[in-house]
Amino acid sequence: MTDDMNEPIIHQSEHFSSENISADPLDYLNDIPDYDDNFTIDILMQKILKDDKQYDHTKIISAYEFAAKAHAGQKRSSGQDYIIHPLAVAYILLELGMDTDTICAALLHDVVEDTDATLDDLKKRFGEDVALLVDGVTKLSKIPTYSKEEQQAENIRKILLAMSQDIRVMIIKLADRLHNMRTLKYRPIEKQRNVACETMNIYAPIAHRLGISAMKEELQDLAFHYLDPYAYSEIEGILENKKEEREAFIELIKNRISERFRNEDFTQPPFIDGRVKSIYSIYRKVFVNHKDIDEIYDKYAVRIIVTTILECYNVLGLIHDMFKPVPNRFKDYIANAKPNKYQSLHTTVLGKEGIPFEVQIRTWDMHETAEYGIAAHWKYKEGIQGKDKMEQHLAWVRQVIEAQKTSDDVEEIVRMIKTDLTPEDIVVMTPKGKSISLPMSATVLDFAYRIHTQIGHKTVGAKVDGKMVALDYPLQTGQICEIITSKDPEKGPNRAWLNIVQTSEARSKIRSWFKKERHDENIIEGKNQLEREFKRHHIKLSENEYSDFLSDDFKKHNCDNLEDFYASIGYGGISLSRIMPRLKDKYEKMYDDKKESSAPLVKPKASGRGTIILDDINSLQLKFAQCCNPLPGDDIVGFITRGFGLSVHTPDCVNYKKAMEQNDPETVARWVDIQWTENNDVQIQTSFEVIATDRVGLAYDITAILYEARIPIVHSASRVLKNGNAIFEATVLVSSADQLKYLFDKFKKIKGFISVEKATV
Repeated sequence: MTDDMNEPIIHQSEHFSSENISADPLDYLNDIPDYDDNFTIDILMQKILKDDKQYDHTKIISAYEFAAKAHAGQKRSSGQDYIIHPLAVAYILLELGMDTDTICAALLHDVVEDTDATLDDLKKRFGEDVALLVDGVTKLSKIPTYSKEEQQAENIRKILLAMSQDIRVMIIKLADRLHNMRTLKYRPIEKQRNVACETMNIYAPIAHRLGISAMKEELQDLAFHYLDPYAYSEIEGILENKKEEREAFIELIKNRISERFRNEDFTQPPFIDGRVKSIYSIYRKVFVNHKDIDEIYDKYAVRIIVTTILECYNVLGLIHDMFKPVPNRFKDYIANAKPNKYQSLHTTVLGKEGIPFEVQIRTWDMHETAEYGIAAHWKYKEGIQGKDKMEQHLAWVRQVIEAQKTSDDVEEIVRMIKTDLTPEDIVVMTPKGKSISLPMSATVLDFAYRIHTQIGHKTVGAKVDGKMVALDYPLQTGQICEIITSKDPEKGPNRAWLNIVQTSEARSKIRSWFKKERHDENIIEGKNQLEREFKRHHIKLSENEYSDFLSDDFKKHNCDNLEDFYASIGYGGISLSRIMPRLKDKYEKMYDDKKESSAPLVKPKASGRGTIILDDINSLQLKFAQCCNPLPGDDIVGFITRGFGLSVHTPDCVNYKKAMEQNDPETVARWVDIQWTENNDVQIQTSFEVIATDRVGLAYDITAILYEARIPIVHSASRVLKNGNAIFEATVLVSSADQLKYLFDKFKKIKGFISVEKATV
């Protein structure tokens, strides 16, 4: 091989490209046209004609014409014709190299949900495969008895079930979500937050598990932009300010590596590229590692692609010879591939300038898998015929579906995805050297169940790196974990373990054991738990009334009768804490015939100063004083205002105390003792202020807590104080003082927290 033939290829731009590369061409999602422009079928067909793959042009054009006719007259929030959306989704899938039926399904993916077209129409015209793909991504019809969260969970469960049969269903859904995120700016602010949070918690983790890294990173960056625009803009600004410096540094490193490689023998010239990591990736490192952005070791990354695995390790040696390796920053994902089949060598090194940067080393096959994940099977290889590899990729999908079956709670599937499919995995070793991959925060008990179900059931202790640890000990990458088991054949799990394990797999296996082995015990335990909760929430029913009262929940949780319901509570399949608020609301509506939308929020209570009769309050208007922000559950007093009605205050209110101190008989007579009705069903606007150490991600942490608690945000703002701290102010809607206290307790756990209090005017 001549020197010219062995010259390393240095790519000059920030995004990888196929220019001047003699390997299979790689098109990246960043090359997709601007969707704010009018997107047409001509653009799509030009892309198809340029592709080396064989497509059925007639079928694709027919699918477009069918969709265009069905969506005629429909507009997107941007004001554009609706057909632009399915065209854009189809283009994204073309970039991933998907087949003809997938492109057709993308063009048709909304016709059943949003038009008069039926699945039978699609089956007759485009075949059963296309119809099944469209059905897989079509949302379930609205089920009136389900909450918004349950509806979301059922739709995701439907997609996963369809995905377990044909992975293309989820790839279409991811492309659909990606385009919706790119055009999310046209939606209302509250919708932007909800969609962004769902994307971050559900769709980005699924893209990660499918190995489609380009899509995962863009979904995360777009979601992060809407969840914490302040932090996003700050990181983006820092990167932009140092753009020239960054580009010069990356170019310098690439040239040094290229110069060193010239005298080395390679099968083909190595491909060398450099980039800065995604904004959300940088944010995660700032947030998780509690570091300043300048302290992040690997925000710069150089990628080297070679032909063989042996050359990967040879390049690693050359890099460590050229630059000083940073201790404990080497990861061998070739020998220990990630669960999504990602393989690469990662090492962080220091250049002469003292600036750390990451080097990723992989083969072209590894690179295709890293960028396209499971979609690489269509773009380069065997497509849907590669069943063995498909089975490996789909194992986690079936695991999630099976685990959800033991929970009897449709919303469990969303929580499983959020915890089990996170991008941050840990790798823990058995004493015999076998690598076990687990989500971050997994415990030794999760480790035991990942090895084998029976080992998990019989666990009595564990050693980590030779030291005894508790069963709830959180594991870290690189540790060696030894599980100690009981020889007692009757040994089984403890119910308390359900609160220890962090993975859905372990939780599912524990539930299954109790469901099978302790049925009678579960019924007794479940009944006791339910009665305790009923008593705590003042739900007074005879046992004969339970079945009728809980009939809707039987259906939701796959229970045939009351005993099944008790048993499901007993083995942990039903979480009472999640369903009790709804049951309490149902009880109040059933047993308060007088309750109407105009019913009083307060009722009279005997007072030495005077009273108001209930009918009089009905005729008065109510307002909640902003000087003290009373909430349901607070002690309250009322002030009768002239020409308005009743103003509700707290006894600690400065205005109330001042009136009592002045002791004016006429004023005192207008203050009355009042109390909340037991059947209160309102949300009241209140404001609060959180003060914490100023840092990137503070606003995101606070809004994430509000979103998780399903608290509507009326207004929010943040600013930096002169002392270097930051203040986050928000006005929200809450239903009780207890709910606000719950939020405040959560805020107190935020990094850098200083104080939180209700705001008054």
